[in-house]
Amino acid sequence: MNSNVFCSKSVERDLNMIEKIELIKKEIEAVELLNAEQLEGFRIQYLGTKSKIKDLFNDLKSVPNEQKRETGQLLNGLRNFAQEKYDYAKENASTSETEKNKIDLSRPEDKITIGSRHPLSLVRTEIIEIFNRIGFKVSEGPEIEDDWHNFSALNFPPEHPARDMQDTFFIQKGDNPKDEIALRTHTSSVQVRVMENEKPPIRTISPGRVYRNEAISARAHCFFHQVEGLYIDKDVSFADLKQTLLYFAKEMFGEKAQIRLRPSYFPFTEPSAEVDVSCTICNSKGCNVCKYTGWLEILGCGMVDPNVLEASNIDSKEYSGFAFGMGVERIAQLKYRVNDLRLYSENDVRFLKQFTSGI
Repeated sequence: MNSNVFCSKSVERDLNMIEKIELIKKEIEAVELLNAEQLEGFRIQYLGTKSKIKDLFNDLKSVPNEQKRETGQLLNGLRNFAQEKYDYAKENASTSETEKNKIDLSRPEDKITIGSRHPLSLVRTEIIEIFNRIGFKVSEGPEIEDDWHNFSALNFPPEHPARDMQDTFFIQKGDNPKDEIALRTHTSSVQVRVMENEKPPIRTISPGRVYRNEAISARAHCFFHQVEGLYIDKDVSFADLKQTLLYFAKEMFGEKAQIRLRPSYFPFTEPSAEVDVSCTICNSKGCNVCKYTGWLEILGCGMVDPNVLEASNIDSKEYSGFAFGMGVERIAQLKYRVNDLRLYSENDVRFLKQFTSGI
C-alpha cells in the first residue's frame, strides 16, 4: 500500500513539473520584447540566476530517477527556447538602432541656418584692423567712470553741459564733483588711463560702448559705440593727424574717398576739427543723405590740449599729440546705408540676417 501511494505521489509531482514547464513556455511565447528595458526584464525573469527556469532546475532533484532524463530534456528545451527568443529580440533591437542611426549619403543635405556677426561688430573689427596696420594698439577700460577720468582730466570745466544730469547718466551725484560716478560718455576716459600708466610714445585706440541721456530716435540713442584714437610723441603735428585720417577714410570707404576738416571745439583738443568724408552714395554729386553737399560727417579730432597732457603728468613742452573719435554706428550707417540707428539694437532677425556673408 505504501508503495502504491509513493508511485501516485511521484506521478503527481512529475505531472506538476511538466505542467510548470508548459506554463512557463506559454508565458515566454506571450512576452513582447520591444525595447531594452523589456529585454533586461525578460533576462532576469527567465534566464538569470534566480529565474523561474533556474528554480525548475533546482526542483529536478525531487523528480524520480526514471523521469529525470525526460524532464531534464524538457527543461533544457525550455531554457534554449527562452535563450533563442532573447537573442533574436536583442539582435533585432540592435539592428533597428543601427538602421535608425545610419546616415543615408544619397539624401540631400539638411539646410543649416548660418548665423552672422552683428554689423556693428563687423565695422568695429574693420576699424581696429585699419589702425592696427599703422601701429595703433587697442586699449579698454571700465564703462562706469569717476569724474576725474570722464571729465576733469579731459579739461571739461565745471559748468560744461556734459556734466549736467540732462546729458549724462549719473550713478552717484553730489556737491563735490570728485565723488561723482557716471556711465562714461566717451571712451576718452580710457585714453586718460593709458596716459597715466604709460610713458610716451603712445599710440592707441579705445573701442567701446558709451552712454548719453538722449531720447531714442532714428538719429540718436541712449547708448552707442565709439572708437577713439590717441597718438602722443615728440613733434607730432596737425599734418600727421590729417594724413592718418585720410589713410583711414581710403581704407574704409575706398581709394576715391576724400576728407575735409572744418574748425570745431572740444574741451580736450586745441585746435579741434570736424572731419567729413566724400559721400559714397552719390559720389559727391549731392543726395538726400548728404543733404546735397557731397560730404558726410564721420568724426571729430584735434591736437591734444596741453592741459590734458599735464593732468596725466606728461610734459606738454616736450610732447604733443592728436586725438580723434568716431561713432561706430555712424560709420556702419554710411557703409551699409542704414538710416535708423534703432535697428542696431532691436535684434530683428530680418535685419541681422542681411549680414550673414560677413562672418
